[in-house]
Amino acid sequence: MKKIYISMFVLSALFFTGCADDYLDVNQTQSISTKDIELFNNDAGAATFVTAIYSKFLNWDMSSFGWIGLASITSDDADKGSSPGDTGSDKDVLDALTYNSSNPSAESTFNANYDGINRCNQALDILPKLDKADANLRTRLMGEAKFLRAFMYFTLVKCYGGVPIVDHLPNPVSDDDQKMLLTRKTAAEVYAFIESDLADAIAALPNKAAYAADEKARASKGAAYALLAKVNLYQKNWQKVVDNCNLVTGYSISPDYAKMFRLEGENDAESIFEINGVGSVPAKGIEGYSASQGARGAGGWGWGFNTPSQSLLNAYEAGDLRKNATIIFRGTTLYDGREVPNTVENPMYNFKAYSSQYTDGWETDANIKYLRYAEVVLMKAEALNELGQTAQAIPLLNQIRNRAGLGVTTAVSQVDVRTAIWKERRVELAFEFDRFFDLVRTGQAKAAFAIDGKTFTEGKNELFPIPDSFIRQSKGMSSQNLGY
Repeated sequence: MKKIYISMFVLSALFFTGCADDYLDVNQTQSISTKDIELFNNDAGAATFVTAIYSKFLNWDMSSFGWIGLASITSDDADKGSSPGDTGSDKDVLDALTYNSSNPSAESTFNANYDGINRCNQALDILPKLDKADANLRTRLMGEAKFLRAFMYFTLVKCYGGVPIVDHLPNPVSDDDQKMLLTRKTAAEVYAFIESDLADAIAALPNKAAYAADEKARASKGAAYALLAKVNLYQKNWQKVVDNCNLVTGYSISPDYAKMFRLEGENDAESIFEINGVGSVPAKGIEGYSASQGARGAGGWGWGFNTPSQSLLNAYEAGDLRKNATIIFRGTTLYDGREVPNTVENPMYNFKAYSSQYTDGWETDANIKYLRYAEVVLMKAEALNELGQTAQAIPLLNQIRNRAGLGVTTAVSQVDVRTAIWKERRVELAFEFDRFFDLVRTGQAKAAFAIDGKTFTEGKNELFPIPDSFIRQSKGMSSQNLGY
């Protein structure tokens, strides 16, 4: 019987200690042996390898407390929150932008994404060998793995700049593979790798409409085009942004902004790619995602971290429907009848992390919407404006404003429309893990953080530190980001 032994991705035996040998996590409650390929040489077996990649996004280290700290609490949209004396291990220094190269959230995010990349590489290595599984299914699954690997590398390059490109399962005795694991590539090389993966994903993936109802959370062709447009946006390849946004078809702006972030709005017509949480037994939600951000104190239900800032509150125009859909206010009653008493510790909380049915659960039905059609519209508007086609950009901006209950923009010039689009991205995508990176890519960071009472050090804070543990293990093959 044909056997295959799988080496879990490890930068070194000392660097990643959270991976176990010879099994693959399928979901939050089940693990399976992967020593015998014949156990997987069928349609269901083939699917488990990609299900395992999606499962990684439910982990505490991937999508929960560390990631919330790194990508949200650092921004001017959020404060640490919680009790003054509860630092959340490092959320206070993240909030103040005073973290160093030993920051645990930066390390856990780095490690978690490489764990996920390893799962992608496992799937891409094994799927071609499963000759008894349907060929079309295997092609689609490989497209999903390529999309998810690109998604994780996009997270890494935004956070750290150039990082190691691990494009296959490493051989532990290979010097070349050791160098691959421990040598940072340039940001340009990482972006090129992401674009290559997305091109392969686009060729292999179906449209969202082709998926069955119970598979709507899977990566689709539209998701790959949308992510590629976003990758183009970060590189200021404006015409490519427009071209790829035009290829994101079959989606529409949902009429009710608030409902998108409730159970009824999961994977709706606006949703392009989101991480699916399930609170029912067996629970397969994002570990601690809702609990760590829920209202804290008497009458509350959570830890109270990642609270909306006064700066964000001030950014909403009068009558903007998105404000009350994004922010839970102390002393109010929520859509499901839950009262938020005046005894909770913080005046505001993140509504987009709220779960009505499983409010007290460690794993809830709250989803993270990472790509929405509204963002595609705003990306296209931004790119058109940068290309000098401001008149074509304005109606797209107004489309998003109108859904929010606002009138048309008064901006006319390219400079004013640029500012209006940036502001619209802020209030439209608040608490969807974009704001910090938007400030960096648009050059607004220093001024924006000053308004929020924080000091953003140019030449340093654009990137987070590479984990010290990795730098030490690389033994000179990789260097730390500037300023750490």
